[in-house]
Amino acid sequence: MTPSTRPPWQLPPGVPPGAWEYAQSRAVAREYDQHFRDEPLFELDLEVVRRVAPGPQAGWFLDLGCGTGRAAVEFAARGYRVLAVDLSVPMLQQTALKAQQRGVTVHRLLANLVQLDCLQDQVAGVCVCLFSTLGMIRPRENRIRMLRHVYRLLRPGGVFVLHVHNRWFNLWDRAGRRWLAKNALEAIFRRDRQWGDKCYPYRGVGQMFLHVFSLPEIRRELRQARLAVQEVVPVPGHGRGEHLPRWIPAGLRAAGWVLVCRREGDCPQATPPASGEAPPG
Repeated sequence: MTPSTRPPWQLPPGVPPGAWEYAQSRAVAREYDQHFRDEPLFELDLEVVRRVAPGPQAGWFLDLGCGTGRAAVEFAARGYRVLAVDLSVPMLQQTALKAQQRGVTVHRLLANLVQLDCLQDQVAGVCVCLFSTLGMIRPRENRIRMLRHVYRLLRPGGVFVLHVHNRWFNLWDRAGRRWLAKNALEAIFRRDRQWGDKCYPYRGVGQMFLHVFSLPEIRRELRQARLAVQEVVPVPGHGRGEHLPRWIPAGLRAAGWVLVCRREGDCPQATPPASGEAPPG
């Protein structure tokens, strides 16, 4: 058995075998930035975070599922105290390298997003979970556990920015329609599948796992974690679904959404107290 493979009973809660293998891959981490260098989403989601994030005085910036640290490093350079969290040692190493090259401090934590009990309550002015990281968690109950951690970690007035992929975007190609039909049947007849679960070969991983959402579904999961959606930014399909008749709902056109959320009952104008200098552990 290699370090990148484990039997299911040895995996952390919420981590499917494919996601574990992906997280342990040094090649994936090393080639990550080059592989996604032309990904338009990487500017769209950060632009949303720049626009809605309260200032550095509001508390820690928590990058949950940080990958190679594109958000963590940028916001450290903007003066935020940043904690980058990931299950992947190679990804955290790349984050450290980029932070060193940029001349900024990014604190790093190797952790499973479902198990963030090591972090103190109400330390964060900003939490982000980008590039469909939430969709790599299985099943729904564990995704809600992760979102409840976000609620616990946010300070009053803090903001959570989340990206997910749109399940219905699969309508716009033949392979996607076949998957939708197959997945609907699997969700009925297989106990290990939920509506929206995808398993597929990806960058050397034989069975990568990703859950893709409908907009009502992700709203429900956020609501169960007491996180209120304040803004939904559609992610363009870049050639797929963009030239459809106007009567087709926007929820079917978008490749996904960037959602801006706050704790239920929070006033957007609330200003949290300044945080201390120690990492939030």
